[in-house]
Amino acid sequence: VKITVHIKDPDGFYDSVKNSIEEDVDQISDLDDDEKEQLVERRFEKVWDKLEKFVEFKECMTVEFDTDAGTATVMPRKS
Repeated sequence: VKITVHIKDPDGFYDSVKNSIEEDVDQISDLDDDEKEQLVERRFEKVWDKLEKFVEFKECMTVEFDTDAGTATVMPRKS
């Protein structure tokens, strides 16, 4: 059986992406706060460019579960 679920979570997507990027940037030594902020902003833009294939409006995505195969697949956005 295939079950399609549409998920909408504006704060969850935005915050999770930003937190992941901030954690990654914090691992880089010798950056001051301004440099970190600029790098986080730029990486945030680049990551969302890639995530837009799956996440619409930075808050919605669709997951298809196949209970027979035991899989879950994030579906690309419909154009």
